[in-house]
Amino acid sequence: MNDLWFYENHTPGYEVRWKIKDILHDEKSDYQQISILETFELGRIMTLDGALQVSDRDEFIYHEMIAHVPLAIHPEPEKILIIGGGDGGALREVLRHHRVKNVAMIEIDRRVTELSRQYFPDISSGLDDPRARVDFADGVKYMAETNELYDVVIVDSSDPVGPAVQLFSYEFYQNCFARLHDDGILVVQSESPFFYGETFVNTYKNIAAIFPQTMSYLTTMPGYISGPWAFTLGSKKYDPLVPAAEREAIAGMKYYNEEVHSAAFVLPQYIKEMLR
Repeated sequence: MNDLWFYENHTPGYEVRWKIKDILHDEKSDYQQISILETFELGRIMTLDGALQVSDRDEFIYHEMIAHVPLAIHPEPEKILIIGGGDGGALREVLRHHRVKNVAMIEIDRRVTELSRQYFPDISSGLDDPRARVDFADGVKYMAETNELYDVVIVDSSDPVGPAVQLFSYEFYQNCFARLHDDGILVVQSESPFFYGETFVNTYKNIAAIFPQTMSYLTTMPGYISGPWAFTLGSKKYDPLVPAAEREAIAGMKYYNEEVHSAAFVLPQYIKEMLR
């Protein structure tokens, strides 16, 4: 009988486990341990350093929420930057907007993208779009050195350990602000408010100290740590609660819609108090 399990430790007192059918791939890249597993509940998953990053079954929730919320707010989202996002899911969702003219994706670990192409062809399907440019480089260094300006910057990072630590820094968010047009929008994944409250609050406060309008919004990811999962949005001009009047209608959504957009910004009282 199959008795293989993947264990994910979140805190010293909390872990989850997923029963797996098979280990499809396991390697140590230049940056992290990458594993591809076939599970009973989530389908195929990718883990980085033992932390679940993406799964066949629920990836649409995360990727739709990190991409379509900011792109619905901006009336002319033509030039987009994705920091991280090596699996290609955020890129795929951004490219569903026909107004988008070009997308740059800066991913530090080439092997994440190569393995996503091999094992997650649907998630990585946007990588060959002619509007997309993929550079394998350090996103922190890129933001500090580039002269490019963008309409929307999406930071689709892994947890704040290893190569992703600096993607949660105040200095990095300052550089994001500088690389946005005068009406630009930044969105970053902000971890679990319940279990990683310090990271969540620091992310919000760092962005709020830089952007005129800052709001956090929530979703629930079955494959991630239990409870709400947060994103934080910084806007130079547009109200995050108000989708653009001339926004593009995107067919075929599985999770995101206008009602979800509004509801995602309604925070439970304990989270409101954390952000005071």
